[in-house]
Amino acid sequence: MDALVDTDDLPTATEEELAERVVEALKTVYDPEIPVNIYDLGLIYKVDIHDAFADIDMTLTAPGCPVAATFPGMVERTVALVPGIKGAAVELVWDPPWTQALINEAARLELGLI
Repeated sequence: MDALVDTDDLPTATEEELAERVVEALKTVYDPEIPVNIYDLGLIYKVDIHDAFADIDMTLTAPGCPVAATFPGMVERTVALVPGIKGAAVELVWDPPWTQALINEAARLELGLI
């Protein structure tokens, strides 16, 4: 049985370290229609950490995406579980519009776009 970790006993992480943890957590969230995580897919436009709070701007592949109402909340909950993060807010943005050009090279290769 795993012991629970008391996060009060963990050393304080820098905002840069917390941002790296948040990005790793974002890489565990997958677009429901494309088998690539939302970070590598280019759906995350901004990750700012201030006082252990994550402020994230993200988009979706299309404005009419059926998960538009629920997906940002799922991303918030995932990020809020990152050790050292006290809370998260995800704002869904549409500018600039998402295009395939935002997909990173590894994901392009995985999707057969290269």
